[in-house]
Amino acid sequence: MTTSVELNAAATDSGVDAAVAAARRVIAGLVRAGNMSGADMDDIAARLDAVADELDRHAPDLEERLVDMWRGDGITRHEAVTGPENPIAPPLVYEGGDDGSIESEVTLDLPYQGPPASVHGGVSALLLDHTLGVANSWAGTAGMTAELTLRYRRRVPLFRPLTVTGRQVAVDGRKIRTVGSIWADGEECVTAEGLFIAKDLGRPR
Repeated sequence: MTTSVELNAAATDSGVDAAVAAARRVIAGLVRAGNMSGADMDDIAARLDAVADELDRHAPDLEERLVDMWRGDGITRHEAVTGPENPIAPPLVYEGGDDGSIESEVTLDLPYQGPPASVHGGVSALLLDHTLGVANSWAGTAGMTAELTLRYRRRVPLFRPLTVTGRQVAVDGRKIRTVGSIWADGEECVTAEGLFIAKDLGRPR
């Protein structure tokens, strides 16, 4: 397949990307520690508040930040699945196939838990919705989610490698149909079928 579409925003080991990676460690550490930790949580809270205060003092105006987030025509760096600037993103990193499919391997920790030691169903939906959208871009015809139908076949485990896939299957005018799955240990855990509508929402200016 020949395409100039970027699948991933490049992450670096410095600046905001490094700070976000550290924040991911903090989030996972807090969930793992809970109230069973021997750490001084009051001191940790005070230090985290100090960091938040510093960020607030130096943050740009919200409208200015939104314009910066959406600058250019390439892939964004801030969204909640792959964004190197977003601490709630796992993040996924995709590879594109010659058959038009994309896939990513990711291991999720306790911040994404729903049932015991399992990924929350809403998190599975988030990963698949975004993956199907990226698959559309990879195939060359993108759009906004109109419908997303998921079938939960078995639990999606935490702490183990997951494979998330997506592939565009049909385009009919403005209607785009795309499918995807989450796999673990060679078994299909969740399947998704998406209907997307080709639409340009514009960008903040």
